[in-house]
Amino acid sequence: VQLQESGPGLVKPSQTLSLTCTVSGASITTSMYYWSWIRQPPGKGLEWMGCISYSGSTYYSPSLKSRTSISRDNAKNTVDLQMNSLKPEDTAVYYCAGSLAWGTAMTRREFYGSWGQGTQVTVSS
Repeated sequence: VQLQESGPGLVKPSQTLSLTCTVSGASITTSMYYWSWIRQPPGKGLEWMGCISYSGSTYYSPSLKSRTSISRDNAKNTVDLQMNSLKPEDTAVYYCAGSLAWGTAMTRREFYGSWGQGTQVTVSS
C-alpha cells in the first residue's frame, strides 16, 4: 500500500488548508480500516488529527475538531483534509496513514500499516 500526500506548501494565517492523500494498492473502503491524518510540528512529536473509517465515519481530535474536516472520494481512492483558520503554530509536516485502530493515542509510526512520506505545510504571511 502506498500513500501520497499533496497540497500547498505555504498558506497564509486565517486561510484554509486543503490536503489530499492518494491511496494506491488498497481500497479506502477496505473493511475495518481507518485512514488518519497526523502532523508533526518542528521539534515536536506526532499529533493525531482525525480519521475517516472504511464506512465513511469520521473521528477527530477534540483539540482540532472545530477546525478540521476529513472526507473521501471513493472513485478516486483519496482522503482529504481541510483545516480552517490556520495559525503559524499549525506549521508542520502533515502525514496520512492507514491502520486498524484510531484515536489520539495513535502517535507512533509502528501503530500504522501504511504511512505516507509527508508534506510540509508552512503557515506564514
